[in-house]
Amino acid sequence: MASHYEAPIRRPLVTGEKSYHDVTVDVARPVEGKANRAWWIVFSIALVAFLWGIGCIIYTISTGIGVWGLNNTVDWAWDITNFVWWVGIGHAGTLISAVLLLFRQKWRMAINRSAEAMTIFSVVQAGLFPIIHMGRPWLAYWVLPIPNQFGSLWVNFNSPLLWDVFAISTYLSVSLVFWWTGLLPDFAMIRDRAVRPFQKKIYALLSFGWSGRAKDWQRFEEVSLVLAGLATPLVLSVHTIVSFDFATSVIPGWHTTIFPPYFVAGAIFSGFAMVNTLLIIMRKVCNLEDYITVQHIELMNIVIMITGSIVGVAYITELFIAWYSGVEYEQYAFLNRATGPYWWAYWSMMCCNVFSPQFMWFKKLRTSIMFSFFISIVVNIGMWFERFVIIVTSLHRDYLPSSWTMFSPTFVDIGIFIGTIGFFFVLFLLYSRTFPVIAQAEVKTILKSSGERYKKIRERGDSLVGTGADARTSNLIASTESPKAIETPSTGDDNSDKVNSLLGSIGTFDATTETADDLKKISGVGPKMEDVLNSIGIYTFLQVSKMTKKEYDLLDAITGSFPGRAERDDWSGQAKNLLNN
Repeated sequence: MASHYEAPIRRPLVTGEKSYHDVTVDVARPVEGKANRAWWIVFSIALVAFLWGIGCIIYTISTGIGVWGLNNTVDWAWDITNFVWWVGIGHAGTLISAVLLLFRQKWRMAINRSAEAMTIFSVVQAGLFPIIHMGRPWLAYWVLPIPNQFGSLWVNFNSPLLWDVFAISTYLSVSLVFWWTGLLPDFAMIRDRAVRPFQKKIYALLSFGWSGRAKDWQRFEEVSLVLAGLATPLVLSVHTIVSFDFATSVIPGWHTTIFPPYFVAGAIFSGFAMVNTLLIIMRKVCNLEDYITVQHIELMNIVIMITGSIVGVAYITELFIAWYSGVEYEQYAFLNRATGPYWWAYWSMMCCNVFSPQFMWFKKLRTSIMFSFFISIVVNIGMWFERFVIIVTSLHRDYLPSSWTMFSPTFVDIGIFIGTIGFFFVLFLLYSRTFPVIAQAEVKTILKSSGERYKKIRERGDSLVGTGADARTSNLIASTESPKAIETPSTGDDNSDKVNSLLGSIGTFDATTETADDLKKISGVGPKMEDVLNSIGIYTFLQVSKMTKKEYDLLDAITGSFPGRAERDDWSGQAKNLLNN
């Protein structure tokens, strides 16, 4: 009888015959190996877009904001549209990491790291637009209530624009700490696997001395829950404050109380679409199809479908309130959006945001990778049009017909926006080459319950901790439960070959001519581990001192116990010191 029952309708979140060691190797491969051709193609395209944007920003600062398409009537347009769009995209990272963590959703494990990184990089792009719009970005610190060359500068705290400064900076700092905290075990994993001394030192510094002790994990989980509790209200508050930029004005089309929840739902909607876009790219570029599965994509599509429906209800509510209010200016603002000169933007918004997510009701479509990728891009285009419609169509025709005008972006406007998209992907692709894109420690916690390998063991009725045909798997599972669970490895054909290869490299022990050493003197080797080493044939410091990366990996494969520990604790170096002493 299986040792663990799980409903058969639950599909595995980790596909392939993955062991704990396989997870470590797969997650570390994009960082340790060379970038493949797909990575270089995407990076080159993003870098060209980024450099074009840099050129447009330099031209804007050197010439003046007049190179933009702004005018006296539409003085908020391209830059604020892009600012709100980027802030909205940044929302899904915190939602996935914080809210789903609090609700103990297992499917977040493989996607939360990329979503958190997306939050950081999106907020960076959002912060660029208000700074550039100042015209003199070197004076951007004036928005902070700090002493300066004019004495104590106290900014206008009644301004919604200042609320943005505090909201975005708070959101960025909390998200950054949350992201970095989750990376600590993975930094330690890369540190322990690093071969080059410089790389080992860098990741040792980034890991903040993580050792993997029980105390470290206890504090890690406590801090993660506290940060998740802090970050969850930020999901609601940050975009609510952004919506106040509009809702606190008296301009028809803006002055409405539905904006805060409407903006939050729209932000989650666009954020999840961007996460979907990134994950579909990353699973291909980094060969992570076994961890970012079709099931993950399907669950993301369901969230997109739900939030898209909420956004559709908000659109209908806006129209109803405009009609029910009896205010002719409010009625004209919405009539102008649908039938005025910017009708194409309004109906593009409706098609992309309301109609396209409804295709996700069909399972065949929401489980299609290519269709999901297409819809995620369509949704983000639609959410950009939404911000454009809200801002431009409410401004270009105000109370005085003599001031009515049209807004058209210049090549500089377009160039800066494309540059921020390129900058975003440059940052994300560089992140994928330096940081683990999947939280390997968290994936390992769900491997026994949601891994394809262990589901097959349960379907056969085998015990997860028994011995038999798959003894190596059984020992591997037992060893991950607690330090007390280390068992003597089996001597099956697979392990026999590995044992022979290991002893062929480090030498064998001859009890007639040699004396066994006390291996417990090596830090990280306890009585149980000493018994395991003895059962393999390792008895002396001389044998341990000959271990290199190859032998460490063989030892991990044979014992299945604490992968990477021998290399991390430098058993070989410790054994050499003991021999010298």
